[in-house]
Amino acid sequence: MSSQAEHPTLLIPGPIEFDDAVLGSMSHFSQSHVGPPFVATFGETLTMLRKLLQTSDPASQPFIISGSGTLGWDLVAANLAERGEEVLVLHTGYFADSFADCFETYGVKATQLKASIGDRPQLPDIEKALKEKKYKLLTVTHVDTSTGVLSEIKALSELVHRVSPETLVVVDGVCSVGCEEICFDEWKIDAVLTASQKAIGCPPGLSISMYSGRAMEVFKTRKTPPASYFASLKNWLPSMIHYYPFMPHHANEVAVMQNYEAKKPSYFATPPTQLINALHTALTQILSGSLNERFAAHREASQRIKKTVTSYGLKQLAEKPENQANGMTAMYLPNDLKAPEILPNILKRGVIFAGGLHKEIAARYIRFGHMGVSVTDPKRDDIEKALKVLKEGLGDAGYKAE
Repeated sequence: MSSQAEHPTLLIPGPIEFDDAVLGSMSHFSQSHVGPPFVATFGETLTMLRKLLQTSDPASQPFIISGSGTLGWDLVAANLAERGEEVLVLHTGYFADSFADCFETYGVKATQLKASIGDRPQLPDIEKALKEKKYKLLTVTHVDTSTGVLSEIKALSELVHRVSPETLVVVDGVCSVGCEEICFDEWKIDAVLTASQKAIGCPPGLSISMYSGRAMEVFKTRKTPPASYFASLKNWLPSMIHYYPFMPHHANEVAVMQNYEAKKPSYFATPPTQLINALHTALTQILSGSLNERFAAHREASQRIKKTVTSYGLKQLAEKPENQANGMTAMYLPNDLKAPEILPNILKRGVIFAGGLHKEIAARYIRFGHMGVSVTDPKRDDIEKALKVLKEGLGDAGYKAE
């Protein structure tokens, strides 16, 4: 039995329902951010992030920084690209538009390769684009939260390394890390950025990233300093004047993330100690079992949900099975129903779904998030409850689901 106050079951694509132990960690007594107990916790958390993303390469560099997932875009745009350089953004929904906007803010030229709503750019089209122009980076949203479209990362990375090997592969994994498999080393990914509040199962407030050794070399050999202060990696890594030619001599002299992982105190900006404790608990829970079994549980729940909503007569934005995410389902409403007509009915029955986010069709669909403890905790009946409530909510709006 949960110790949490009674509340509607939150089944949006993040934030998700949180485990009692994770929330309990948020109530940890106040600690010094440079004291040995917290430093040990932060170091273990960084090391566990490596395991979750399946990287054992010592050149890979994890970052856990106070901020939302959106900060991950700034970290990439400010540090891995320079003003005037070209990047290719693969578009599967709302969040590609936002990532492109972020690049443009830093003077980086973003070209979007778009697919129709519910689909993803195809490999031959990506290959053609890479052959037509030199791109510093290619970005892909692993799961676009606005559409529920899943992108295939392994084949994409193989293509980029074959056709344009100097192009860095950057994965926006905000809605995928923790429920979709990511093999950072094996797939030769250069950066993964995510956030704490989705499938990882920790309250919002942490920007979480992993950079490859290759990406870090690109950063270290920049010609110009990053156009950001808080998001500048030079403030989170050592100031090696001879190695980072753009760095001023008064730059930060400590390797913040490296020191924390080595369990040494360090400082650039105060980390959110309670959130780091909660993330430590969440990652400990995830890694206490098999990652393969965790990903399989999400696939099985997703297939069950998608089969059921299809039986209700609802169509998904991502019609092709290979495009369907395992941690969420985005579905069109039937009979010209609009999200505001059904979401209150669902809420009255104790479940919260999300409305549409894609600006072209926002009112025509709803989104069902199914990740984390709602899927992996056998004592919870969140999924069954949500499917029942969805059917009843449709009925309240005048649509009879079979």
